[in-house]
Amino acid sequence: MPELATIWWFFTASLVLLLVPGPSVLYVSEQTIDRGLRTGMLSTLGLACGDLVQVLAAVIGLSVLVASSPVAFEVVKYAGAAYLVWLGIRRLRTPTKPPEPSGTQGSPVPARRVFTEGLIVNALNPKSTLFFLAFLPSFVDSEHGATWSQTLLLGLIFAVVGIATNSGWALLSSIIRGRAQQSKIFQHAQRYVGGGVLLALAGVAVTTGAS
Repeated sequence: MPELATIWWFFTASLVLLLVPGPSVLYVSEQTIDRGLRTGMLSTLGLACGDLVQVLAAVIGLSVLVASSPVAFEVVKYAGAAYLVWLGIRRLRTPTKPPEPSGTQGSPVPARRVFTEGLIVNALNPKSTLFFLAFLPSFVDSEHGATWSQTLLLGLIFAVVGIATNSGWALLSSIIRGRAQQSKIFQHAQRYVGGGVLLALAGVAVTTGAS
């Protein structure tokens, strides 16, 4: 097990990194503004589980294989980008329904689907693969236990911090959504903004390199 000081520094570094807006923040914010706070929170849990998939891949060595093999890396990269494109096009083709009187929820979406989408988005994110390969090992010390157990523990901490920070962004996005929902322009443009963000994230995924 890592020393308490190492865990503290890892927690602090993770918090700082996750507070900075990135693909996960954009995804959670888009889901919340488009569908409501419930969807944003479920997306947050899905993204966290996607991070855990990446951590488990790092533990068993799959991440190293993907990062070191140009073919494997390209397969993961384009599979993730294709999934985001599919989500974006589906959103663009789905008309936004009028808000409910409470103004807090959008079109009902099955919880399992929202969670699964978030999981797949992060599990197939090549940036996450490279990030965990570069970030986690710098906090692992072979003198303090097995490498795999330390990596797994640090990955769990990162996922928990991610849930906290993304939940905060979801709450903020929900407030923005509540105020903007009174605008007819917002109601008309909602699906285009949501679909556009997903397509933009696909573009970011495609431009990710293995080196």
